[in-house]
Amino acid sequence: MTHTLAMDRVLKLVSLLLSLFLFPLFSFSASDANWSVYLGDKAATHYSTLDQITKSNVSQLEVAWTWSGGEADANNRSQIQCNPLIIDGVLYGTNAKLKLIALNAGTGEEIWRFDPAENPRFLGQRGLNRGLVYWSDGKGDDRILFSAGRFLHAIDAATGKLISSFGEGGRVNLKKGLGRNVDHLYYVSNTPGVVFENLIIVGGRVNEALPAAPGHIRAFDIRSGELVWRFNTIPHPGEFGYETWPKNAYIEIGGANVWTGMTVDEERGILFCPTGSAAADFYGANRKGENLFANCLIALEARTGKRLWHFQVVRHDLWDRDLPSSPVLLEVERDGEKIPAVAQTTKSGHVFLFHRVTGEALFPIEERPYPASTLPGEEAWPTQPLPTKPAPFSRQQFTADEITDISPESYREVMDRFVTLQPHMPFAPPSEQGTIIFPGFDGGAEWGGAAATPDGILYVNANEMPWVLTMINVRAGSSNGQRLYLLNCVTCHGQNREGSETQGQIIPPLTRAGLRERRVRPHMAISKIKNGVGIMPSFGHLVEKDINDLIRFLYQENNDDEEGESSDESGSIRYSHTGYHKWHDSKGYPAVKPPWGTLNAIDLNSGEYIWKRTLGEFPELIEQGIPPTGAENYGGPVVTASGLIFIAASMDEYMRAFDRDTGEELWRFKLPAAGYATPATYSVDGKQYVVIACGGGKMGTKSGDSYVAFALGD
Repeated sequence: MTHTLAMDRVLKLVSLLLSLFLFPLFSFSASDANWSVYLGDKAATHYSTLDQITKSNVSQLEVAWTWSGGEADANNRSQIQCNPLIIDGVLYGTNAKLKLIALNAGTGEEIWRFDPAENPRFLGQRGLNRGLVYWSDGKGDDRILFSAGRFLHAIDAATGKLISSFGEGGRVNLKKGLGRNVDHLYYVSNTPGVVFENLIIVGGRVNEALPAAPGHIRAFDIRSGELVWRFNTIPHPGEFGYETWPKNAYIEIGGANVWTGMTVDEERGILFCPTGSAAADFYGANRKGENLFANCLIALEARTGKRLWHFQVVRHDLWDRDLPSSPVLLEVERDGEKIPAVAQTTKSGHVFLFHRVTGEALFPIEERPYPASTLPGEEAWPTQPLPTKPAPFSRQQFTADEITDISPESYREVMDRFVTLQPHMPFAPPSEQGTIIFPGFDGGAEWGGAAATPDGILYVNANEMPWVLTMINVRAGSSNGQRLYLLNCVTCHGQNREGSETQGQIIPPLTRAGLRERRVRPHMAISKIKNGVGIMPSFGHLVEKDINDLIRFLYQENNDDEEGESSDESGSIRYSHTGYHKWHDSKGYPAVKPPWGTLNAIDLNSGEYIWKRTLGEFPELIEQGIPPTGAENYGGPVVTASGLIFIAASMDEYMRAFDRDTGEELWRFKLPAAGYATPATYSVDGKQYVVIACGGGKMGTKSGDSYVAFALGD
């Protein structure tokens, strides 16, 4: 297998070199043929210089090949969010079961696959995967760095085998080296790290409720897996920002993690890290203060982890306003001068633009006052920063004038509920009455990220979906089991154990009937609580008594033995919330007027918009004569030198190409399952391809397990 792969690479390289001499009509070079870094490059621009597919011929795209792994979940709960890598004619990606695959990028033929679940310590807690890291020493040591669950794996790119000299037998346990024991806490890595010199720098995903692991940023030696440096996002005593937390926060509070991906300015040696909120998401009485470095864009010295500058986008976050995407490095022009810039998109629909080196804001930022919290013990920060330019790419306020008008019935339904909720304004604090979050918990912008061109134009897709956040007093439970449910389970499974949709996935009910229907026995439930499964985190911090009390509550058994206080580490927390609830009408459409999903082109030289278009549609509404509304979308765009934008992302399951200058849709193709991922473009033997992972599985859409590649016909 290795010999065949090596010969294949040699032949492809010779063929590519010949094509460069014999067919000068193509302007790309050998290096342009690859998509060797997550999101295109270490600047996360999503940009390709390939120009064989153009505005005039994109309508002639055909399916070049389809690969299917055949492991999609029958209950539509699996996904593929991977932006694949393509290096020297080989595509590396992950499938619906989080197996790493290598394919012939010209034909789709499978070369090898690696299953991380072969590790007996994996425990089935896979998480998701959004991409990979490739590294080569130029002397035959070519490796793929691949995160699955809590492990970072080093895989031989030619054979698909673990590189035993890395970490422990080819793996690094990312729960180690965080400065405190988090073995019993949830920690996975969904998004690839970034390479700088001999370092692989990584973040991770942690629990958004308490207890939670800290989200410190770490650099490992890419050969050995040894920890080289760590930046504490929840500062330790004596470190900058320590005073913005309670004194014991560094050993008690979690979060402030980089779950979205990082970028690096290799020339200047600067690493850019976007962090998420501190745990717990919506109630911060135990973390009073600004909470540095949560919700920050942080510039670090890439070799050492030393802080250079930072900007906090949300103070004392109470709205789950994680920075949702990798920062984009680009150049903008001011008064005829090229300025190295970094652009950060947000869930609220803003773009913050800074000078890469100094951290100076390149458009003014205003600190604006907002209301205080009404929840006992909570202290919302009195002001929040917002840029004056560009204007937000998502609407900022859900007023009565914005209630859906797709039908009189939908309008009445939404209005009847609207008047019962706390009036909406940006940064309205969470409440027991119910607080509208708009744009929603998933943006505005989200993890797909934005694309940028060398002339300073940013392309970002966005959601405009209202959600309703309702806080609940966890001490109101009538038994220890119910209190534990309200604290640990309600946010996903619902206040009445009815199930919900969260993170784009359908969460099953935990009613007695629901458990019986799924044939989940008490001993099986105990195992899932202790170890986690799928996207469900481990609740290994719960002691045996608490787990037994929780099981009795779930199965509605006699609660006489549940008296007394819980020994749960989070017992001091007074408020939780009833879950992540999108606000739809009874037909399943968003409660707000369209557009519900958009694609935006923003000139960051001037801060002005070039165009805005809806992204996605509902065919049944089109048939009723309603103009395209846009739809929720997950996954980002790719932009090419020939003037095209490729994007799937939408729940209508189409892949589309747009004119990057005008926003006009030029081509679309119905995928076998929705492409909730960022595409990649590359060339093999002089032919340009565009490929997308078709994993579906979010928002009630069917799951898939395929990659589809497109090219021009011969």
